[in-house]
Amino acid sequence: MRKPVFAANWKMNKTIHDAESYCDSLLKLKPDTTVADIVVAPPFTAVNAVATRLKGSGIQTAAQNVSTELSGAFTGEIGLPMLTEAGCSVVIVGHSERRTLFGESPGVISSKLERVISGGLTAIFCIGETLSEREQGTTDNVLKHQLEMSLKPLQALLSDRDRQLIVAYEPVWAIGTGKVATPEQAQLAHHQIRVILGNLLGTDAAKRIRIQYGGSVKPDNTAILMSQPDIDGALVGGASLAPDSFFDIVRIGSVV
Repeated sequence: MRKPVFAANWKMNKTIHDAESYCDSLLKLKPDTTVADIVVAPPFTAVNAVATRLKGSGIQTAAQNVSTELSGAFTGEIGLPMLTEAGCSVVIVGHSERRTLFGESPGVISSKLERVISGGLTAIFCIGETLSEREQGTTDNVLKHQLEMSLKPLQALLSDRDRQLIVAYEPVWAIGTGKVATPEQAQLAHHQIRVILGNLLGTDAAKRIRIQYGGSVKPDNTAILMSQPDIDGALVGGASLAPDSFFDIVRIGSVV
């Protein structure tokens, strides 16, 4: 039985003060980390503040990105040791906004995954198709390409570290648009991802790896999404910016 995992991706939102207030409000709601893994991903400026506020609660702190390099002359980048020291145990890698707005290639994403996993942290690896790719019927090929290009170079590394990998399926056309894949569409994509993972990493690893859904997840669609056999959680954007909304998603999704 895979433990559900719910991650709040704040993107470029919240000051340090806002982040601390959010954490205080979330903790008062007493989310149950024994039944689900809960992750909060603030902007870099608030990572340490969030990690400090959440310390001892069982809620994990994530970074939204990481450099392929540990240190050096890379202005504006953040190295993994910096994130670890700040309190991160999880890193989001390959979000569609990183791919489309910042031009991250599958090779760069693979390097970032390697950096995170070899450094002992958990990676939330994002994949998904655009609206035009879905309309053209190429979703399966797109997912296969994204998974193979980034995970094939890491097969040896993941042979005994597959539990450090979480895959987030986020159809690009559903992110922040209010559109949500139907439960059937989401399940079909998640099942296909698990099949591809089995071919890449073996059947046992594919059964263990958790696959989240991301794309306009809200409290009112959480139950139907989480009722699908291959959906193991959610990567939540806009609906995670309010602590009570994110808490409701975790609460509802944990008991389905």
